[in-house]
Parts: sequence; structure tokens; C-alpha cells
Amino acid sequence: MSEMNRRTFVGNAAGAFAGALLVAGCKEAPKSVLPAGAQVRLGLIGTGSRGQELMRTFLRVPGVRFTGLCDVYEPRFAEGREITREQTPIYHDYRELLAAKDVDAVVVATPLSFHAEHILAALESGRYVYGEKSMAKTVEECDQIVETVKRTGNYYQVGAQYHYATWYRETLRRIREGKLGQVTQVYAYWHRNNNWRRPVPDPHDTKLERLINWRMYKQYSLGLMAELGSHHIAFANEVFGDVPESVVGSGGIDYWKDGRETYDNVQVVYRYPGGKTLSFSAITTNAHEGAQLKVFGTEGSAVLTEADGMLFYEAKKLKASAVTKVLINHGIMTGASYMPEMPYRGKGEAVPVPDDVEVNANYLACESFVHSVLTHQRPEADDQLGWGEAVAVILGNQAIEQEKRIWFRDYMPKKVEASAS
Repeated sequence: MSEMNRRTFVGNAAGAFAGALLVAGCKEAPKSVLPAGAQVRLGLIGTGSRGQELMRTFLRVPGVRFTGLCDVYEPRFAEGREITREQTPIYHDYRELLAAKDVDAVVVATPLSFHAEHILAALESGRYVYGEKSMAKTVEECDQIVETVKRTGNYYQVGAQYHYATWYRETLRRIREGKLGQVTQVYAYWHRNNNWRRPVPDPHDTKLERLINWRMYKQYSLGLMAELGSHHIAFANEVFGDVPESVVGSGGIDYWKDGRETYDNVQVVYRYPGGKTLSFSAITTNAHEGAQLKVFGTEGSAVLTEADGMLFYEAKKLKASAVTKVLINHGIMTGASYMPEMPYRGKGEAVPVPDDVEVNANYLACESFVHSVLTHQRPEADDQLGWGEAVAVILGNQAIEQEKRIWFRDYMPKKVEASAS
């Protein structure tokens, strides 16, 4: 049933859902392949903190201009124009932006609860869309986006920037070459030590508080699972070449008793076909593990951070007692060895996220989207990759709330269930 679901879900295409993930992951992010002198005019829906970060990054891509900014919070327009350094047209209604003739593609960086509305409208308007992760807030909305991409022929790229990180791609290539043997486990962490709350100009303004701190409220957000876990889930789906079969989880508001509705800690375990497992933890009271992925195989392990990756091979496979360590730092590989009793991650010092254009994951994701717009090619982090991570996020939260195992087969599109039966 699993194979039939995947095959039918992508419209009986040559590649099943899992196959599409594998093919997409094998490609490298385009590097300086944009046509000389090409121009792309972008419209932005959602000019908040993430939208502004995307603006700064997209504007580093040659030939990109923002020709429309849309938001519901007036101060964002001045902040956005400060980034574009021009009197960029502003819109208070996204439909007005989509009606503009000088917008080639659309970037959506609104709260999660509005993703589907804005993405679907932008696709229907004839534009390609870069939409912040997660794809949407419900399984039904995710299905709608996939179906709309297929029907309209307009492409969607999910904001899964680590998909394009050079050290992630190199690690995935080595995993697929069998360097780690049979991979059975992925442990993923995103640990922080702060309340995750943003300052509000008027703390007594309830409406403004919910607008700025929307991640804290269930009406708009899926919390830590969507904002942080989505990155690791997307990569685990690529490592395992599939979407999960089931998920269990726990979480709660156990420390920050400040009126928030989304959990301040979550722990989930996803089971994939063949007994493969992804364990994800996000907490807000200790930053020790930071943001990292640990991939465990029968021949070795991989550890990925926000800035680099390391491969460790099993000692029993080596002639000497020392364990070989291969460092993959922004695609540059160096060899070294260390004794097993030494600390696994060295001194544990924080490594800053790289800011060089050539290696920055945000830049590579934005450049790839511009490349997709100019060449009319499907993005690598496309609607299918987005569907896989988003549905896993949604069902992970559901497993926590309902305190039971959730089976993915129960949430496949009805047309797929009917076909499979």
C-alpha cells in the first residue's frame, strides 16, 4: 500500500514520491549559472523578520529586484524599503500585489496559517513561488498546493535552505555511495536556551503581541516542530529515501509559563519503512546539542551542524586503533585521525554560520529559485520535498497532542486511498 500511495500521489509519474526525493537530492545546487544580464522582479508577501532576511539574501543574487512589498503591519514597509534602498511599491492586500504587472515571481514569508492561501493564490496568478517552510498548516492544504503545482505548471520551492548546504549535499552523496554502510538511525536536535519570544513595542497590545509572536499561538503556528524540526525531517526523508510510516511524541509547556500555546519542548520518533528511525528533540532551556543531525550507519556516522559536517568511520573497520575523521567544511574535505577516548565533537565551541556567497545555504537556496524562474526548471526543494516534511510536522504535532501513534497511511489523499484499495 505504501508504494501504491506514493506512485498514485505523484500522478503515476515515472518516479514515485520516494524516488523523486532521491533524484532531487542527487543534483547539485546551481553555482553561478544565471544568464548574464538576466533580471527577476520579485514580490514579497510578509515583510517581517524572515521576509527581511530573505530580501537581503535575494538581493545578493545578480539581477534581482523587489518590485512589491505586502504586509499588514505598517512599520514593515519602511524597514523593507531600507533594505531595497528604493521606494519599492507597497501593498496592504496580497491580491493587489498579485495583480501587478511588474512581478515575475513571489516570495511568501507570512505566518504558517496563511501559507496555503498566499501560495495557492500566487500559483494561480501564473507565478513561481518561494514559500517559507513548512509548506502549510494542514494535510489538506499541502495536498492542494501539490495539486495546484501539477495543474498550473507553476513551480513551488519550499524554504528548506539546508537542502542546498554544500556540506549537507556532500554528506548525502557519501551516504548514498554506501560510505556509512546501512543507515538505520538519525538523531536530530535543535536545542536553545531562550524563551523564543520577540519584543513588542506595546506589550499591552494583545493584537500586536499575537502578530509579532505568532509562533507562540496555535491559531497561526505549529511551533517548534514546524519552525525547527522541518529542516531535519526534510533531510531524514532524503537519507531514508521515503516518508515516515508512523510517529509518536511528547511535549508540553513545562518551563515558560508566559501565556504561550505552542510547546516549549518536543520529542518525536518517526518510524520509516524497514524499521529506520528519526528521533527529533527541540528544547528551549539548554543549548548543549545546538542544531545538529547525527546519522548512524553500520560502517560509520555523520554529524552535521549549521556550518559543517564530519564523518566518523567505525573502529572495527580500520587496521589501527585510531578512528579516521573526515571533515567536510563547506564542500572542502580534509583528513585527520583521533583516538576514541577524545571528545566526539572536539571542544564544543560554536561555529558561526558561513556568510560567504559561495557557501551560505540561504544564498544557495535563493539563487536556485532565481535559476528555476529564469530556466523554467523544477526546483530541487520542490513541492514534493515540501509535502514530505510538512505532513511529518503536522502529524508529529498531532501525535504529541493525542498522545498516541499516528499512522501516515490514514492521512493520504482520499483519491489515493480509493485507488490503493
